[in-house]
Amino acid sequence: VTCFSLFNKLISAFPGQSERVEDLMETRSRFAMLEDVRLVANGLLQLGHSLREFVHKTKSQITDIFQKISIFDTSFYQLSTITSEIKEEEEELMKTTGILKASNEKVINLSQEIHAKMNNILENRSQLQQKVVELEEKISVLIHDPLPADQMDEISALKDVIDAQEKSISDLLKAVREQHEQLSQQKIKIKIMEEKVPYQPDLNGKGTKDLCTALHHYHPSDCQDVFDKGERNSGVYLVKPNQSEPFSVYCDMTAGSTVIQRRQDGSVEFDQTWEKYENGFGSLEREFWLGLRKIHSIARQGDYILRIELEDWKQGRRSADYHFSLEGAALHYAIRLRPLSGSLEDALGNQTGMGFTTKDRDNDNDAEANCAHSYTGGWWFNACGDANLNGKYIHGRARGRTERRRGMHWKPSRGSSYSIRTTKISIHPVPQDRRPSH
Repeated sequence: VTCFSLFNKLISAFPGQSERVEDLMETRSRFAMLEDVRLVANGLLQLGHSLREFVHKTKSQITDIFQKISIFDTSFYQLSTITSEIKEEEEELMKTTGILKASNEKVINLSQEIHAKMNNILENRSQLQQKVVELEEKISVLIHDPLPADQMDEISALKDVIDAQEKSISDLLKAVREQHEQLSQQKIKIKIMEEKVPYQPDLNGKGTKDLCTALHHYHPSDCQDVFDKGERNSGVYLVKPNQSEPFSVYCDMTAGSTVIQRRQDGSVEFDQTWEKYENGFGSLEREFWLGLRKIHSIARQGDYILRIELEDWKQGRRSADYHFSLEGAALHYAIRLRPLSGSLEDALGNQTGMGFTTKDRDNDNDAEANCAHSYTGGWWFNACGDANLNGKYIHGRARGRTERRRGMHWKPSRGSSYSIRTTKISIHPVPQDRRPSH
């Protein structure tokens, strides 16, 4: 409206110049349109720059999304593969469990048959013993009278029968003991398999942590672990300390202790080589040495207490507890002990820090002789020390100093030597309330 008013005023003010005024107004109009076009062009240019930046950002985000999708696909594939493997292992475990159960039933049936046969043999043995008693009575009556040759032959044949029966009974008793040990091992394996089978992780990974935990606790780490799981019967159990293969140990369930040595009747020879002492020997149900390698694998799991229990020939019992650690094979299984408590006076003070010595591996401090030769049996000898619980088993009290030194002995620095009938050495973790604070 303003432009038209101005235009009309110019025409009125300059009559005859209307055409010139119109040209002037047209020119100004063109300039105004060009300015608008320039502004629009600048706006479009800025919009183009913004669109280009947006496209670059969007392209980068799409690339990142594709990378994440690729990683997700890879992880999903790996998880699927692991799940398939776990399912296959589970099927194998279930098959193995079935086989073990079948084997266990066979072993039980065989054991029952052996028990039945043994009972029959024992009955026959009682009858034969009765016959022997009767024969002895007849022989005592006829001792001064010459016997006919046929009676002598009968007596000789009967004696041979008795000897054969005695041998059969001994063999069967040995077989029964072996079957009992096999039964114990089978039961342990079946229980372990049954504990492992129930875990079934899904594709989302749920339950995987529980399965890993189950695999980690596939075997108890020591007898304390067995005790903590609720077992209260002393006997042979399978354990698996950290970074070790599973092996059998005897667990004393009065306190959840792992027994590493036991002497009770001299039935096992303890004057053995380094290899035997490193790997163990004897029967876990009777006399045995667990083995330095196995003892070290248990002891390196944490703080442990070593307990020594001795019984003399008058059935007097004493014990001593030590804070205990054991070095590995590179340091000859050196032992480190610190007395804690007990009714048994200390006799190991001079042996702490010493490596283990056997008759074929000398690691003691005696420069002139091997203590294992002088004392017999493998031990942590110093030069040569006041204790050796792996020495020769002597029935009754030792006669003389030489026999005492070569046999099992315990001589405190103050007091007399202890006459030993039985020994038991065990280890168990330090209780939580007695562990040093950090």
